[in-house]
Amino acid sequence: MTDPIRHGLPPSLDEIADLAAAARDALPEPFRGPARAVAIRVEDLASDEMLRELDIESPFELTGLYDGIPLTEKSVMDQPERPDTVWLFRRAILDEWVDREEVTLTELVTHVLIHEIAHHFGWSDDDIASIDPWWE
Repeated sequence: MTDPIRHGLPPSLDEIADLAAAARDALPEPFRGPARAVAIRVEDLASDEMLRELDIESPFELTGLYDGIPLTEKSVMDQPERPDTVWLFRRAILDEWVDREEVTLTELVTHVLIHEIAHHFGWSDDDIASIDPWWE
């Protein structure tokens, strides 16, 4: 598939955020409403603290992260300290995009976002992998 973005300047943080927001807005109901309650943050790379917590050595190994309490675990007694957030890491996403010439940047950002949003709905990595063979 031809990706017109592939031959221009690398997309900015804002451009990745726009792709992610469009993917979230395209989710079918009943997922769209709850997904809109999740903040989307785009950074170049995961912080050292995030990498330490996940026991990941290279920041290029982490394209996205869900930070929050899954809906299946939320309680009315919870007093969240911050909003549930999906973090997308631009440089790691761009590296993967270059490696996967057969996918567009829009497809990759959409995939990473949906994977992380699935965690918001309480899905584990194994649950996601059982229906999504993307990483094979």
